[in-house]
Amino acid sequence: MSDSPPAPLPEAVDILVIGGGPVGGLAAAILGQAGLSVAVIEAADPALLARPGTDGRSIAVALSAQRVFAGGGVWPLMAAEAEPIRDIRVTDGHSPVFLHYDHRELGDQPFGWIVENTTIRRAVHQRLRDLPTVHLAAPAQVVSLVRAAGAVTAELADGRRIGASLAIGADGRPSFVRRSAGIPVTRLDYRQSGIVTTVAHDRPHRGIAHERFLPSGPFAILPMTGNRSSIVWTERLHLADAIVGQDDAGFARELRDRFGDFLGPLTLAGPRFHYPLTLQVAGRMVDHRLALVGDAAHGMHPVAGQGMNMGIRDVAALAEAVVDARRLGLDAGGPAVLERYQRRRRFDNMLMLGLTDALVRLFSNDVAPLKALRDLGLGAVEELPGLKRLLMRHAMGTVGDLPRLMRGLPL
Repeated sequence: MSDSPPAPLPEAVDILVIGGGPVGGLAAAILGQAGLSVAVIEAADPALLARPGTDGRSIAVALSAQRVFAGGGVWPLMAAEAEPIRDIRVTDGHSPVFLHYDHRELGDQPFGWIVENTTIRRAVHQRLRDLPTVHLAAPAQVVSLVRAAGAVTAELADGRRIGASLAIGADGRPSFVRRSAGIPVTRLDYRQSGIVTTVAHDRPHRGIAHERFLPSGPFAILPMTGNRSSIVWTERLHLADAIVGQDDAGFARELRDRFGDFLGPLTLAGPRFHYPLTLQVAGRMVDHRLALVGDAAHGMHPVAGQGMNMGIRDVAALAEAVVDARRLGLDAGGPAVLERYQRRRRFDNMLMLGLTDALVRLFSNDVAPLKALRDLGLGAVEELPGLKRLLMRHAMGTVGDLPRLMRGLPL
């Protein structure tokens, strides 16, 4: 924690963002760049969050999400540390049937990029510091949120108060903002844990992302800068502690059994972490002068690598609704803005939650009839070019009712 005195905050801003992680910070950057005054309240010290080795996760940033980062002025600050995903290969255990996505079938753009979570945090906070209309309070804790008819007022633990037209809850799955509004949550425990780490290897990965479905859950090998790959390894909850708790040699043996030798000898190149995997969805995404984005609104299994991408879609849709309202002289936190945002995002989020849940249930087993069904499905998609191209565009995030930023257009 920082020992420096609290940074001064204005008495009121246009938008209050509670949670300054990648999703909340990106929302603040986009709105601040559009000329709105924004305050960001983040409970953790940004310098600690961005420190290498504090978070083993790397994020698959889809093409459409990259456009949003670019629209907020964040992408240039992290592009040098982002590795393009040029191909995706999906296999089911040791089955000879596989699905291969090649980005060249759709053009010259990659499916997305793999970026370390700490890199995204650092870039987002650097961008916030560069914007004169954005005020960052961190570390700082919101202890109360009062939503009156015309404004919302937050009180911080150190006694500071700040008012706004709209509060954006971007404070993650536990979300104080969501709880303070009494918004109910539905949760599902997968009894799985996501083990994440980074490995170095002798052979180049050539920008290929691998998704292998094993009986314990999906095992993803994601290309990083240099001859490195990020591992997202789904394991049964009761085994994850023992696997992660081994010495390096034991953990490396377990990893090689699942990774194989197609990239040559492996070396552990980062700390290892594991996170319990659950599905979580808020009963609604909005309330009076309040909107939820990212994990505060929905949390999903990492099987399709879409968790943060869905949060970025939230940000793009909400920012468009807020900025359009301001241009018309309307209330940025009024019911019309919130209704537009929820209507645009609710179905998309529920569809992705349902899809990831179905994939986990279908693939996290070794049941012979289901395995035969899976192989039939993978083989059918590989032989149907039209369906395959549609699914490839889904992987890029370029299908559906896209906000302007996701289409590469100015806000």
